[in-house]
Amino acid sequence: MTAIQFAQPHLLWLLLLVPAMIAFYVIRQSKTTASLSMPGLKPFENTGKTYRNYLRHIFFGLRTVTVALLIIVIARPQKTDTFQDVSTEGIDIILALDISGSMLARDFKPDRLEASKNVATEFISGRPYDRMGLVVFSGESFTQCPLTTDHAVLINLMRELQSGMIEDGTAIGNGLALAVSRIKDSEAKSKVIILLTDGVNNRGEIAPATAADIAKTYGIRVYTIGVGTMGTAPYPVQTPFGIQYQNMQVEIDEDVLKDIAGKTGGRYFRATDNNKLVQVYGEIDKLEKSKIDVRQFKRKEEKFMLPAMILFALLIIEILGRYTIYKNLT
Repeated sequence: MTAIQFAQPHLLWLLLLVPAMIAFYVIRQSKTTASLSMPGLKPFENTGKTYRNYLRHIFFGLRTVTVALLIIVIARPQKTDTFQDVSTEGIDIILALDISGSMLARDFKPDRLEASKNVATEFISGRPYDRMGLVVFSGESFTQCPLTTDHAVLINLMRELQSGMIEDGTAIGNGLALAVSRIKDSEAKSKVIILLTDGVNNRGEIAPATAADIAKTYGIRVYTIGVGTMGTAPYPVQTPFGIQYQNMQVEIDEDVLKDIAGKTGGRYFRATDNNKLVQVYGEIDKLEKSKIDVRQFKRKEEKFMLPAMILFALLIIEILGRYTIYKNLT
């Protein structure tokens, strides 16, 4: 970051002399009277003003600017360049997000999937120094974005997520196993997976407990989030008349999610509405803070030379003008 500062900023108060000079000059000009009495001014009615009449104002303007520049020069303007050396104790994070059809339930606003995307986006934006990636799952799983520091790309890919992109179902084990495969070879000090789902594992070749054991082997902490209100929620149901919403019992396999978190040293959270979901991500954010060391360097460069050169140039112009064009004008 570059900024202009002054080594002697208190001297800038002297700039108040400039408006005082102008005011004094205007008052003096208004009170100037002729020293020669004439019987009448009629002979001079058609006499126009010469350029010398205007030069005295120009020379006063030059003197005023010169004084202002002199004050700026003695205040010593400096350009200050500030540099930051940021070192981080890296944390790599994979978000594993359920995009099954049940994530369209409307116990969250506007629905579970959109609420989860919005809160996850805020979480990503708040961790600029971490590498992050995105895995999605329903009946199967795939990598939406590998680990990256380009959070803008990650956020754009997050916003593009829709239910129905892949076969429906809830393959928690497959989603977790794919997330593990994407982060296991990381050299980061801390490796974390945040797994969010709203259902019960009913698809996939890998059991959630097996995926959790693999994560534990690689030293990966898994935070699990169960999304859904208590009791019933309006779920989308396909009918002959199109998609309609019917209140159905919310079923989240909390025991499985608690087991995954417990095995890997993470924690299980239950989010029952939008505010709770925000709080859950806020809690995870506190638990997984990056260690950031910031060192600041400043470089100063004197910048009084340019105003000083302009000052001397104006001074020379005024002196030459007074002793040539203006020397006979009193």
